[in-house]
Amino acid sequence: MKSGYRGAIRLVLFDVDGVLTDGSIYLDGEGECIKPFNVKDGVAVALLRAHGIATGVVSARSSPALTLRARQLKFDVVVTGCDNKLSAYERIRAQHALQDAQIAFVGDDVIDLAAMAIAGYSCAPADAHPLVLRAAAYVTQCDGGHGVARDVADHLLALGGLTLDTAYAPLIKKWSRHDVRQ
Repeated sequence: MKSGYRGAIRLVLFDVDGVLTDGSIYLDGEGECIKPFNVKDGVAVALLRAHGIATGVVSARSSPALTLRARQLKFDVVVTGCDNKLSAYERIRAQHALQDAQIAFVGDDVIDLAAMAIAGYSCAPADAHPLVLRAAAYVTQCDGGHGVARDVADHLLALGGLTLDTAYAPLIKKWSRHDVRQ
C-alpha cells in the first residue's frame, strides 16, 4: 500500500524524559530506574514507520528501562547518556544523510533548544518549559508522557496531506489480519 504522505519530514527525534514520559523517575529497592511510558506513543512509532518516517530517541539519561522500551518499539536511532543534543543531532543527520528540513525534533526542556532550533520542524508537549514552548513550531494538546508522540505523528502526517483515515489505514489493515501478534 502506497502511503500518500507528501511531507518533508523523514526522521522524528524524541527526547525521552518529559516527552515520552511525564518526567517522573521511580527507583526500585535495588536503585533501578522505572519510567512510565504511554502505549499511545508506541502506536505513533508504528504509524510513522508505516509512512516511511524513521524515528529515534535522544536522551540525556541512560537506563535499562529506556533501552528496553527503545528496543520494543524498534526505534531507528537510539542515543542515550547524551549531554549535548546538538552534537547528537548533527551526528544523526550526517549518518542518515538528511537535511535539517527533513528532521523533526520533539523536546521539552532547555537542553533540547539547540537541536530544536536547527531541526526543520520542532515540537513540544503542552507542559514544556516556557522557552521551549516559544521555540516550538507545534505544541501538542497533551502533557509529556500522555501521548505526545501520538499527537506529533498525527500532526505531521496531516501536514503531509493525510487524513486520519488515510494515515491509520496501514495499521488498521495490518492489525485486522488474524496472523498478527500484538
